Amino acid sequence: MTAGGTAAGGAVKSADRALAILDAVADRGSLRFNDLVSQLGLPRSSAHALLQTLVDRGWLDLDADTRRYTIGLKAWHVGQAYPGHGDLVAIAKPVMDALARDVGETVQLARLDGLENVYIAISESAQPMRLASTVGARLLAHATGIGKALLAQLPADECGRRLRSRPLPSFTPSTVTDPDELEAIVGEARTRGWARDDEEVLVAAGASPSRSPTTATGWSRPCPSRHPAPGAGPTGPQPSSARCSPRPRRSGPAPPPP
Repeated sequence: MTAGGTAAGGAVKSADRALAILDAVADRGSLRFNDLVSQLGLPRSSAHALLQTLVDRGWLDLDADTRRYTIGLKAWHVGQAYPGHGDLVAIAKPVMDALARDVGETVQLARLDGLENVYIAISESAQPMRLASTVGARLLAHATGIGKALLAQLPADECGRRLRSRPLPSFTPSTVTDPDELEAIVGEARTRGWARDDEEVLVAAGASPSRSPTTATGWSRPCPSRHPAPGAGPTGPQPSSARCSPRPRRSGPAPPPP
């Protein structure tokens, strides 16, 4: 640590802590002071000063009754200035809406951030039983079809590095968490041109990614074996699949499962 407060890696410690606080509150929705101190390992005196600054500048709100911190209006205002995927969403949304009508299920558009899918657009199914999702939500890529499609578009060595960058949690009995096995699964998706998940992050749902160099679209459906519809036909898990391509595709529905 230098006299100016710069850590060995070049990060300014106070700025790094402030951003870590914002990340933690955004991930959890709301947190109390003691939760933040414990979760982030912050000195209490520094945490008080940082939180007061973030509240004063509008980045955080503090509920006087519950003493819980939530993301403030300033964060929303700054977020609106991000231009990264506005054009992409405008192009993709009509296609997603049409696909949602065609397959009768929720369709999502996501980008890869490290080892997480960030969902940037959603076209909801009209069915009463459908996937519940929100723009801005994150899921770990190793457990989703859309995530595997995105990982498949990385160079193989970069994909392997990301899969080993953190412990991979298991969400259902079907979740694959071994990096070597996941590399093989992603490699197969890269070779054959499509990826899928089969109840790996949520029991009774499947997801199917579509093609794009930095994003993927996916649709999810309930498995009839868990939630049979009246007069439903065959039962059993029905994972879905679609093609993914290293070349950009600006329009058109996802291709049918092979």
